Amino acid sequence: MTPISRSGAGSRTLATLVCGALAAGGLAAAGATALTPGAASASSHREAPLISGTPQYDNTDVYAFVSPDKPDTTTIVANWIPFEEPAGGPNFYTFADDAQYDIHIDNNGDAQGELIYRYTFKTHRKNGNTFLYNTGPVTSLDDPDLNITQTYDIDLLRLHNQRLVSKTKVADDVPVAPSNVGKASMPDYAKLRYQAVSKLAGGSTTFAGQADDPFFLDLRVFDLLYGGNLTEVGRDTLKGYNVNSIALQVPNDMIRESEGQPVVGIWSTTQRRDARGHYTQVSRLGMPLVNEVVNPQKDKDKFNASAPWEDAQFLKNVTNPELPKLIEAIYKIKAPAEPRNDLVDVFLKGVKGLNQPPHVRPAEELRLNTSIKPTMHPKRLGVLDGDNAGFPNGRRLTDDVIDASLQVVEGELVGSKNDLGDAVDKNDKKFEKSFPYVAQPTSGSRGALAKGTTSGTDVRSQLGDALQPAGAGSGGGTDTVLIAGSAAAGAAGILLIGSGLLWWRRRMYNRAY
Repeated sequence: MTPISRSGAGSRTLATLVCGALAAGGLAAAGATALTPGAASASSHREAPLISGTPQYDNTDVYAFVSPDKPDTTTIVANWIPFEEPAGGPNFYTFADDAQYDIHIDNNGDAQGELIYRYTFKTHRKNGNTFLYNTGPVTSLDDPDLNITQTYDIDLLRLHNQRLVSKTKVADDVPVAPSNVGKASMPDYAKLRYQAVSKLAGGSTTFAGQADDPFFLDLRVFDLLYGGNLTEVGRDTLKGYNVNSIALQVPNDMIRESEGQPVVGIWSTTQRRDARGHYTQVSRLGMPLVNEVVNPQKDKDKFNASAPWEDAQFLKNVTNPELPKLIEAIYKIKAPAEPRNDLVDVFLKGVKGLNQPPHVRPAEELRLNTSIKPTMHPKRLGVLDGDNAGFPNGRRLTDDVIDASLQVVEGELVGSKNDLGDAVDKNDKKFEKSFPYVAQPTSGSRGALAKGTTSGTDVRSQLGDALQPAGAGSGGGTDTVLIAGSAAAGAAGILLIGSGLLWWRRRMYNRAY
């Protein structure tokens, strides 16, 4: 691949900006002028009909990169549960107890996983007589006021030709970082995040918990192409939303075949347990955007249930892609000639001489050359801009996969030079400089302060004397715990309790599902 010199965002025409936004999802066109909005999708957010109704099992993104501060290790980040509203209580966001969250590693290019890191979760409840996620300020992961907690185990499965060779438990009862309810409930969330980072045997490190959604793009394209008002192009639609993240940092030597063959293919899956105790795969993700803008509606659920070694059935979706035809029909930008073997080389095999393993079997995997050292100054377009440590050689959190993918789809590698993009070039939050690297989640108390209050005013004085604990001022000395975090509901408490009872009844009714 020939590096292309870039100069930042550059100047873009209105048509360029709109075309970039199209890469966010499978926009359907009835003709050159008649457009139909579709369901929003971002990388793998709600990308297929079945998985869109079960967000706990919906894998949103996968990232894999040589760790910038520990270049002898590789960091893999996989996210689940799209569009987490930070204030989405009283039942906040947990990993599913009836699921297997798997990270697959193919270290010889045969489209089969030789290693699987399997995460399984268990939810714990301290007090079933309250609707509260936490019953007071939480200062540690073992705080008695954190009513709902989760722990997880990690099993390492080694396979050969899709047959299990060995299974080893590498972690047991590791705590999960909770949802960031708000400043009253979790006054020092950074401390909770730090406590959820755990060292494993052999030099590995793990983390599971809530994080800011690291994917950045403009999704308002689904509002009838901005309703003709292109002044709003460039807004990060995922700003302020969280996801549940699994992050795993492992020594390079543990996952690659050898120093002479350092390329690994990575993808993630979710398996859901049915009533008989059997697990069925319901979500799959490696390279971004594949099941959004490459696969048509008829193939989306099938793709989520399939494995990379079966990807020949989807090959025509890559060699004859729909997106360039839509862009040509709507904006008169000529689509590159088919079949698109350039897309097969980049997205299914890896770039030759960079991250393509020998004797590769074409498959949808995120391929990373673990021998390429990270750069001190990453470029958002990665390989397209001469930065071989970036996308599509793996995927860093800062890589602008929308712009890079769109430029390649529109023929960047076959002579159709372009500078297409969606005008969203970075995440709204800065990423951490050390593991797990993802930004801390947006707090549930992100809104403006209540009228007449200041940032130095505590919860009790804001809400008034009605929140005085029983016995206060009477000399009774009763050691009553003030449930400050929830009491902020004030006069709406009756409504919350009623909603909680309604939710409980529905949950009991649907428990068998």
